Amino acid sequence: MQENEPDNIYREQTAELYDAISTGLQGDVPFYVEEAVRAGGPVLELGAGTGRILIPIAEAGIEIVGLDAAASMLNIARRKVAALSEEARRLVTLVEGDMRAFDLKRRFSLILIPYRAFLHLLTVDDQKRALACIHAHLIEGGRLVFNVFDPRLEIIAAHSGPLGSAIKKLMEFTHPHNGHRVVIWDSRRYDCEQQVLVEDRILEELDDSGRVISRNYATLTLRYNSRYEMQHLLNLCGFEVEALFGDFERGPFRYGGEQIWIARRG
Repeated sequence: MQENEPDNIYREQTAELYDAISTGLQGDVPFYVEEAVRAGGPVLELGAGTGRILIPIAEAGIEIVGLDAAASMLNIARRKVAALSEEARRLVTLVEGDMRAFDLKRRFSLILIPYRAFLHLLTVDDQKRALACIHAHLIEGGRLVFNVFDPRLEIIAAHSGPLGSAIKKLMEFTHPHNGHRVVIWDSRRYDCEQQVLVEDRILEELDDSGRVISRNYATLTLRYNSRYEMQHLLNLCGFEVEALFGDFERGPFRYGGEQIWIARRG
């Protein structure tokens, strides 16, 4: 998450629920671990969050630096890292920072941006700034690997009508700390001119009788890119595309699915 975004979904009270809400995409952890092992380290993960990808990479014996702009997320990651073996702990460095403007004074063989974190960059200028930082932090021939969703025009159109921003139940789960029921309601709207998706969320915690005992509001804002827009952006910023997959089994790209990019520093 970037520092000047309106998002508040990573505030302390909601960061504690992040792992229950955001469980990842099918196959993404082994995919990113495989890429890290293949690169051999050191690895930099941007948008490292609570360490869902970072920790398995460290456990695989690869040195990794995790950068995130949300201190509340990094606090959770630090607790997880503290529970690792001493050998794995030594391989992890956590840094609070902005993926558009960071200087770690070193270079990496691989830089990762998992779980669509690139979409938090809300303007083309932000995207180019981030890619320039990434390019500067890669060794010659180093790779950038990341994934974003591919926008579906029919879904955008469905949310652009009079009922498109209606509030819908997104999910419910058991609170990981107190066992209460948590229900999340979601309303989505698309700004087609800016290519921005805004998700307004209501997080309700209920007691055993069904009474709401806490309610938090959060906004998640993402900028989506089409396949060829993303390819042009990578080429413009000095990267050569090596592969585009449509799933974490390395299957072909399919419209409306996932864009999984492997790009080499040119």
